[in-house]
Amino acid sequence: MELAMVGLGKMGLNMATRLARGGHRVVGFARTAATVDEAEALGIEGAHSLEEAIGKLKQSPRVVWVMVPSGKTTTETIEKAAALLGKGDIIVDGGNSNYKDSIRHAEMLEAQGIDFVDSGTSGGVWGLSEGYSLMIGGRPEVAEKMRPIFETLAPAVNKGWGRVGPHGAGHFVKMIHNGIEYGMMQSFAEGFSLMKAKKDFGLDLAQISHLWQDGSVVRSWLLDLAANALDADATLDTIKPWVADSGEGRWTVFESIDLDVPAPVITLALQMRFASRDEENFSARMLAALRNQFGGHAVKKDE
Repeated sequence: MELAMVGLGKMGLNMATRLARGGHRVVGFARTAATVDEAEALGIEGAHSLEEAIGKLKQSPRVVWVMVPSGKTTTETIEKAAALLGKGDIIVDGGNSNYKDSIRHAEMLEAQGIDFVDSGTSGGVWGLSEGYSLMIGGRPEVAEKMRPIFETLAPAVNKGWGRVGPHGAGHFVKMIHNGIEYGMMQSFAEGFSLMKAKKDFGLDLAQISHLWQDGSVVRSWLLDLAANALDADATLDTIKPWVADSGEGRWTVFESIDLDVPAPVITLALQMRFASRDEENFSARMLAALRNQFGGHAVKKDE
């Protein structure tokens, strides 16, 4: 099967490479010539414009897989691709789009006779070697047409991928997946922080992370990654304590409010990421000032 991969960031490039190695013809488009050159060195056919990429597709239906930042960029890319495609062609959004945007994109494309698939994609930088988890939203018959692509990207032909529901469902499930990820990561971070603080035991955090990898109920890929990080830097002193969020954690919290479903762990994990970015930390300053005001407790002054 063949497709055009639009957006050759790290994940898009790795996905295109996995597909090319799996025997698929992949035309890769990126805005920078250097990125296209890198893709061509990996066995991907390069294109320097969206028009060129789609023009190189010979099989029907023509498939365009979009891997660009969510929001306005994704919408504009889908609109431009749709103007170059025709009835029966397929656009796949494999990025981290909001599921509500995906529903709107599907409705827009349906009016033009173009099929749409939203593919929540997990795997990060390890997907090239380990495969990707794909959460598919869209019409069953369209997902079936895409089966050869999904089977190649997934860890195995019958593992790690599946159609989970109609348009928007793929990105909804990926949103919840990332919310869960926030909570799991925060739990590991707090646990290792507690062990680091127990100075009198002299705990070796890297050793403990490896110990937990076998037999423990908390063994997981995230634990494996924690072990990798601790092996590289046992104190993590070289890493600034500033944590970003991709947006999907926020959307998960918004959804919990809309659905009246409590999600305190995910919500607090998101709030902790916000806290990591507060270099001024005015709330902590106010707490110290209040304790000083009502109880005469000492405060530490910035030098």
